[in-house]
Amino acid sequence: MSKKVTVLGSTGSIGRQSLEVIAACGMEAAALAANSNVTLMEEQARQYRPAIAALADEKSAADLRVRLADTNIQVLSGMEGVVEAAAFAGADTAIAALVGMAGLRPTLASIREGKRVCLANKETLVCAGPLVLEEAKDYGAKIYPVDSEHSALFQCLEANKDRGEVKRLILTCSGGPFYGRKREELQGVTRKDALRHPNWSMGAKITIDSATLMNKGLEVIEAMHLYGMPAEKISVVIHRESIIHSLVEYCDNAMIAQLGAPDMRLPIQYALTYPKRVAGPAAPLDLWNCGPLTFGAPDPDAFPCLALALEAAKTGGTAGAILNGANEAAVARFLAGEIGFLDIAAKVEQALARVKAVQNPTIQEILDADEAAREMVK
Repeated sequence: MSKKVTVLGSTGSIGRQSLEVIAACGMEAAALAANSNVTLMEEQARQYRPAIAALADEKSAADLRVRLADTNIQVLSGMEGVVEAAAFAGADTAIAALVGMAGLRPTLASIREGKRVCLANKETLVCAGPLVLEEAKDYGAKIYPVDSEHSALFQCLEANKDRGEVKRLILTCSGGPFYGRKREELQGVTRKDALRHPNWSMGAKITIDSATLMNKGLEVIEAMHLYGMPAEKISVVIHRESIIHSLVEYCDNAMIAQLGAPDMRLPIQYALTYPKRVAGPAAPLDLWNCGPLTFGAPDPDAFPCLALALEAAKTGGTAGAILNGANEAAVARFLAGEIGFLDIAAKVEQALARVKAVQNPTIQEILDADEAAREMVK
C-alpha cells in the first residue's frame, strides 16, 4: 500500500481526483508535476505541501517559483524537472497521469527507481509497451492500472491466476456522444458536440478519443501488454451506462465483471492500496436506481479509429507510436478548428500507411516514429 505519492499530471482530471484519494486515505503527496497550469499548481502546492512542484513549461515554472517563494517547496522546470520529480526518492509511488507521449520519459524515470507506478497514461504502453515492461522487470517496479477498464480487468483476473484459462478480455465502451449515428451524420459535428461525453468528465483530448473510439483502440493495445494477451483475445462491447467497467470470459464460458459507479476515484484508489481495500471517497453504486444495463457492437464504418488501432496492435513495433502520434496531432488540429471530426481517422490512416513500422525498436526509434507521424499530420 502506498504512503508517499508523486502525482505526474496533478492539475489534470485524474491528477485532481488522485489528490482527493491521497488525502482521504491518509497518504502524503510527496511531489507534484504538470505542464503549465501555474494557478492550480500553486493552489495544490499550498494545500498538499509537497517537497517538489514541477512544471514542464519554463515560463510557468518561473512564475510558480516566485509565487512559492515564501515556502520551502522546491520548484523544478522543464521536462527535466518533471523527470526529476518522477524519480524523487522521497516517494514510494508515482501516479503517471500526464497526457499523451509526454508521459513516457517521466514514467520510465519512476520505473527506474523501482516505484509502484499507478498508470493512467495509456500512451506509455501503446508506444513502448515491451520496452517499458522489460524495464519494470529489470528494476523491480510494479505497474498497476488506473484506467477504469484496465482496473476492472485486473480485479476480474484476480479470480483466477491461470491466464491459460482466460478465453478473452472484454473492454466496455460508453460509445461516446455520437453512439448510434451513421458516418454521414458525423460529417459536420463540432468541437462542442464531441466534448459532450455522456458519462465521464475528462480532459479534452481523451474526450475526443472517446468520441472517435480511438480511446478504446488504445486500451486494447494497453491490455495486450498489461495482461500478455493477443489482440484476437480482446473484445470491445458498447455499454452505454458505464456501470460494468470490463469483463473476463473464461474457458468454461463463465464471465466475471467488475461493477461500480462511473467514478475514477475507485480505480485510482485500488492502484494505490492494492492488495488492500479501504474506505474511500468514491461514490457507491445504487443498483436499485442505476437502470437497465445494455450492450451493443461498435460500428466500424462510423468509427474507423478502433479498427486502425487493432491494425496497429497486430503490426506491433513502432506502429503504436505512429498511431498515437498521428492521433494526438490530429486531435489537436480538430480542437483548434483546423480539420473536421472525420478527418482525424483519415489522418491516422495516412500516417500508418506512409510511416514504416520498425520491429523491436529502441526508445529513439519510438520517438522518431512518433515525430514522423506528427509531422505528416501537421
